[in-house]
Amino acid sequence: MAKQEWMVPFDKQIRLSDYDPDSRGGFKNKSEAREILRKNLKRMAELQELMFAEGKHALLIVLQAMDAGGKDSTIRHVMDGFNPQGCHVVGFGVPTEEELDHDFLWRIHKHTPQRGFVSIFNRSHYEDVLVVRVNELVPKEVWKARYAHINHFERLLADSGVTILKFFLHISKEEQKERFQDRLDRKEKNWKFNPSDLKTRAKWDDYMKAFEDVFAKCSHPWAPWYIVPANRKWYRNLVVSTVLVEAMEKMDMRYPPAPEGLEKIVIE
Repeated sequence: MAKQEWMVPFDKQIRLSDYDPDSRGGFKNKSEAREILRKNLKRMAELQELMFAEGKHALLIVLQAMDAGGKDSTIRHVMDGFNPQGCHVVGFGVPTEEELDHDFLWRIHKHTPQRGFVSIFNRSHYEDVLVVRVNELVPKEVWKARYAHINHFERLLADSGVTILKFFLHISKEEQKERFQDRLDRKEKNWKFNPSDLKTRAKWDDYMKAFEDVFAKCSHPWAPWYIVPANRKWYRNLVVSTVLVEAMEKMDMRYPPAPEGLEKIVIE
């Protein structure tokens, strides 16, 4: 497995219909992938500790998906490999009045990771060229200008030592229907169902077009997008964890040198 399988080509318009959300990457079943995932999570923990000790790098993980796409589940099952003391999860919902009184990136920037730490965005600054666009919350000339603002913002972070990995958890419309129905059928999941999600579902094609434009305009070597087949949760977890491990290993991190004289210390 290599992360290039799922990385969005740079500066190229793609069609999501060309990407199979039901892919399992050649694996026959969940059992075949279980050991690889276990090793990935173990390696993630090792690399996070190294990143914290070195204090030169930071990691920003962006998760985007349609409703019921598995953002929360990915955080629970994949990011479990990280030590929570060095990991910060932020969910971005409807902006507050205070946030609306600032530029659209103001609420985002203050949650980016400091060196040695990991930040995970459950939704992100891309809502301002997705939801805002599809629902016509601002004029077209406003949201169109935001692609360039986002690119400059992410380049600033990358130049400051932040590795940025952006994942679109790609599910089919049919899979979303099944997951919505599951939330209706199971009482313990009723709280997760929001009738307003059906309004978003009705604009599925508009959202797919908006995502395609995001990938074409905002996938770059310093902040790549990955389209993750997410109908099968186990394969989604495997893909995300594999990309994380490969990216963190490329940071080429080193533990800081030990203080002088340790060999002379005797603990009584």
